[in-house]
Amino acid sequence: MNLSDSHKQQVSAWLEQGLKVADVQKKMAAELGVTMTYMEVRFLLDDLRLNPKDPEPPKQPAPDSPIASPETSLPALGAAPVSPEAASAGGAPGIGGVKLSVDALARPGTVVSGKVTFSDGQKADWYLDQMGRMGVVPAQPGYKPSQPDVMGFQEQLQVELQKLGF
Repeated sequence: MNLSDSHKQQVSAWLEQGLKVADVQKKMAAELGVTMTYMEVRFLLDDLRLNPKDPEPPKQPAPDSPIASPETSLPALGAAPVSPEAASAGGAPGIGGVKLSVDALARPGTVVSGKVTFSDGQKADWYLDQMGRMGVVPAQPGYKPSQPDVMGFQEQLQVELQKLGF
């Protein structure tokens, strides 16, 4: 389809305003009476040597901003926030009698994995998959750790994940 010069200028102006290809497609149909598929609009923009503008990335908060401070970050897995002192100290090994380690090489299909020993000596493997789902696989089938052990595990895991940049 051939567009008039005024239509081409209008399309160019819409792109300068920051509209996306789909928005240009809708405006062309509504205001210019030109119906095109999304791909046809993409080809048209390519033929006219026009590129949609990239959206501006969100501004990063200043390091001294309360939004960026670690003590106000969301706690992982529902655990209580970890104090900056505990995070900088590397976390107390064995919080609540729980000992946690992170695997140097994550298990296949996971983002991060490791092992945990609970206060009663029971061991389990843990992992965090690509969808953000947490999993704990106890060595003894059917084992359920106590509530204080679960909380200690969550606190230690949060500290370890913060060290890794998660």
